[in-house]
Amino acid sequence: MSRIKGSTPTRNRRKKILKAASGYFGSKHLLYRTAHEQVMHSWKYSYIHRKQLKREMRKLWIARINAAARLNGMTYSRLMHGLKEADVTINRKMLSEIAISDPEGFASICKIAKEGKPAEKKAAKKAEKAEKPVKEEKAEKVEKTEELVENKEEAAEKPKRTRKKKTEEAPEAAEAKE
Repeated sequence: MSRIKGSTPTRNRRKKILKAASGYFGSKHLLYRTAHEQVMHSWKYSYIHRKQLKREMRKLWIARINAAARLNGMTYSRLMHGLKEADVTINRKMLSEIAISDPEGFASICKIAKEGKPAEKKAAKKAEKAEKPVKEEKAEKVEKTEELVENKEEAAEKPKRTRKKKTEEAPEAAEAKE
Protein backbone atom coordinates (compact mmCIF):
# COMPACT_ATOMS: atom_id res chain seq x y z
CA MET A 1 0.00 0.00 0.00
CA SER A 2 1.33 3.41 -0.89
CA ARG A 3 1.97 6.18 1.64
CA ILE A 4 -0.69 8.90 1.76
CA LYS A 5 0.49 12.42 2.34
CA GLY A 6 -1.99 14.84 3.95
CA SER A 7 -1.47 17.46 1.30
CA THR A 8 -5.09 18.48 0.67
CA PRO A 9 -6.17 18.93 4.31
CA THR A 10 -2.86 20.64 5.14
CA ARG A 11 -3.18 23.02 2.20
CA ASN A 12 -6.79 23.83 3.10
CA ARG A 13 -5.88 24.47 6.74
CA ARG A 14 -3.02 26.76 5.73
CA LYS A 15 -5.15 28.59 3.16
CA LYS A 16 -7.80 29.20 5.82
CA ILE A 17 -5.23 30.76 8.18
CA LEU A 18 -3.64 32.86 5.40
CA LYS A 19 -7.09 34.06 4.32
CA ALA A 20 -7.83 35.11 7.91
CA ALA A 21 -4.46 36.91 7.97
CA SER A 22 -5.09 38.91 4.79
CA GLY A 23 -4.49 42.58 5.41
CA TYR A 24 -1.86 42.04 8.09
CA PHE A 25 1.42 43.95 7.75
CA GLY A 26 4.64 42.42 6.43
CA SER A 27 5.22 38.70 6.52
CA LYS A 28 2.20 38.16 8.75
CA HIS A 29 -0.02 37.81 5.69
CA LEU A 30 2.49 35.88 3.53
CA LEU A 31 4.29 33.29 5.67
CA TYR A 32 2.25 30.56 7.32
CA ARG A 33 4.08 30.41 10.65
CA THR A 34 3.95 34.15 11.40
CA ALA A 35 0.42 34.37 9.99
CA HIS A 36 -0.70 31.52 12.26
CA GLU A 37 0.80 33.20 15.35
CA GLN A 38 -0.85 36.50 14.51
CA VAL A 39 -4.26 34.95 13.76
CA MET A 40 -4.19 33.06 17.08
CA HIS A 41 -3.39 36.32 18.91
CA SER A 42 -6.10 38.12 16.98
CA TRP A 43 -8.73 35.56 17.91
CA LYS A 44 -7.66 35.79 21.55
CA TYR A 45 -7.91 39.58 21.48
CA SER A 46 -11.32 39.49 19.81
CA TYR A 47 -12.62 37.13 22.52
CA ILE A 48 -11.30 39.38 25.30
CA HIS A 49 -12.59 42.57 23.71
CA ARG A 50 -16.07 41.17 23.16
CA LYS A 51 -16.27 40.88 26.96
CA GLN A 52 -14.69 44.30 27.53
CA LEU A 53 -17.10 45.99 25.10
CA LYS A 54 -20.02 45.04 27.32
CA ARG A 55 -18.31 46.62 30.34
CA GLU A 56 -17.41 49.79 28.47
CA MET A 57 -20.93 50.23 27.09
CA ARG A 58 -22.42 49.85 30.57
CA LYS A 59 -20.00 52.50 31.88
CA LEU A 60 -21.01 54.82 29.04
CA TRP A 61 -24.73 54.34 29.73
CA ILE A 62 -24.21 55.01 33.45
CA ALA A 63 -22.26 58.20 32.69
CA ARG A 64 -25.04 59.43 30.37
CA ILE A 65 -27.77 58.61 32.89
CA ASN A 66 -25.83 60.32 35.68
CA ALA A 67 -25.37 63.49 33.60
CA ALA A 68 -29.06 63.62 32.71
CA ALA A 69 -30.10 62.85 36.30
CA ARG A 70 -27.95 65.70 37.62
CA LEU A 71 -29.68 68.06 35.19
CA ASN A 72 -32.91 67.01 36.91
CA GLY A 73 -31.55 67.50 40.43
CA MET A 74 -30.71 63.87 41.28
CA THR A 75 -27.71 61.59 41.32
CA TYR A 76 -27.45 58.32 39.44
CA SER A 77 -27.62 56.17 42.57
CA ARG A 78 -30.69 57.96 43.94
CA LEU A 79 -32.39 57.71 40.55
CA MET A 80 -31.78 53.97 40.27
CA HIS A 81 -32.83 53.37 43.88
CA GLY A 82 -36.01 55.38 43.37
CA LEU A 83 -36.86 53.48 40.19
CA LYS A 84 -36.34 50.17 41.98
CA GLU A 85 -38.56 51.28 44.85
CA ALA A 86 -41.26 52.38 42.37
CA ASP A 87 -41.08 49.00 40.56
CA VAL A 88 -39.99 50.62 37.30
CA THR A 89 -37.93 48.19 35.22
CA ILE A 90 -36.08 50.05 32.50
CA ASN A 91 -32.58 48.90 31.68
CA ARG A 92 -29.64 51.28 31.56
CA LYS A 93 -29.33 51.19 27.78
CA MET A 94 -32.92 52.39 27.32
CA LEU A 95 -32.57 54.98 30.10
CA SER A 96 -29.52 56.48 28.39
CA GLU A 97 -31.32 56.55 25.03
CA ILE A 98 -34.31 58.29 26.64
CA ALA A 99 -31.97 60.76 28.33
CA ILE A 100 -30.43 61.66 24.96
CA SER A 101 -33.46 61.63 22.68
CA ASP A 102 -36.30 62.67 25.03
CA PRO A 103 -35.22 64.93 27.92
CA GLU A 104 -38.84 65.65 28.94
CA GLY A 105 -39.56 61.93 29.19
CA PHE A 106 -36.44 61.44 31.27
CA ALA A 107 -37.56 64.29 33.54
CA SER A 108 -40.85 62.46 34.14
CA ILE A 109 -38.90 59.28 34.95
CA CYS A 110 -36.84 61.30 37.46
CA LYS A 111 -40.08 62.57 38.98
CA ILE A 112 -41.30 59.00 39.43
CA ALA A 113 -37.98 58.07 41.05
CA LYS A 114 -38.20 61.03 43.45
CA GLU A 115 -41.63 59.88 44.61
CA GLY A 116 -40.17 56.44 45.24
CA LYS A 117 -42.48 53.72 46.39
CA PRO A 118 -45.94 53.44 44.86
CA ALA A 119 -48.83 54.49 47.10
CA GLU A 120 -50.06 50.90 47.58
CA LYS A 121 -46.71 49.75 48.98
CA LYS A 122 -46.50 52.71 51.35
CA ALA A 123 -50.02 52.05 52.63
CA ALA A 124 -49.30 48.33 53.14
CA LYS A 125 -46.14 49.07 55.16
CA LYS A 126 -48.00 51.59 57.35
CA ALA A 127 -50.74 49.04 57.99
CA GLU A 128 -48.16 46.41 59.00
CA LYS A 129 -46.51 48.79 61.46
CA ALA A 130 -49.88 49.78 62.94
CA GLU A 131 -50.83 46.13 63.51
CA LYS A 132 -47.61 45.17 65.27
CA PRO A 133 -46.59 47.47 68.14
CA VAL A 134 -42.93 48.14 68.76
CA LYS A 135 -42.97 46.56 72.23
CA GLU A 136 -44.07 43.19 70.84
CA GLU A 137 -41.22 43.28 68.30
CA LYS A 138 -38.69 43.98 71.05
CA ALA A 139 -40.15 41.20 73.23
CA GLU A 140 -39.80 38.71 70.33
CA LYS A 141 -36.17 39.72 69.78
CA VAL A 142 -35.40 39.28 73.50
CA GLU A 143 -36.99 35.81 73.50
CA LYS A 144 -34.93 34.75 70.49
CA THR A 145 -31.67 35.92 72.07
CA GLU A 146 -32.53 34.13 75.35
CA GLU A 147 -33.15 30.89 73.43
CA LEU A 148 -29.80 31.24 71.67
CA VAL A 149 -27.99 31.81 74.96
CA GLU A 150 -29.67 28.74 76.52
CA ASN A 151 -28.69 26.58 73.56
CA LYS A 152 -25.07 27.71 73.87
CA GLU A 153 -25.03 26.99 77.60
CA GLU A 154 -26.45 23.48 77.03
CA ALA A 155 -23.81 22.81 74.41
CA ALA A 156 -21.08 23.95 76.82
CA GLU A 157 -22.39 21.65 79.61
CA LYS A 158 -22.24 18.48 77.50
CA PRO A 159 -18.91 16.69 77.88
CA LYS A 160 -16.91 16.36 74.73
CA ARG A 161 -16.31 12.87 73.43
CA THR A 162 -12.64 11.97 73.50
CA ARG A 163 -10.73 8.94 72.25
CA LYS A 164 -9.06 6.62 74.65
CA LYS A 165 -5.32 6.78 74.59
CA LYS A 166 -3.39 3.75 73.41
CA THR A 167 -1.62 3.47 76.75
CA GLU A 168 -4.97 3.05 78.51
CA GLU A 169 -6.14 0.36 76.09
CA ALA A 170 -3.02 -1.78 76.48
CA PRO A 171 -3.70 -3.05 80.05
CA GLU A 172 -7.31 -3.88 79.21
CA ALA A 173 -6.24 -5.84 76.16
CA ALA A 174 -3.71 -7.76 78.23
CA GLU A 175 -6.38 -8.72 80.78
CA ALA A 176 -8.77 -9.84 78.05
CA LYS A 177 -6.14 -12.15 76.57
CA GLU A 178 -5.52 -13.87 79.93
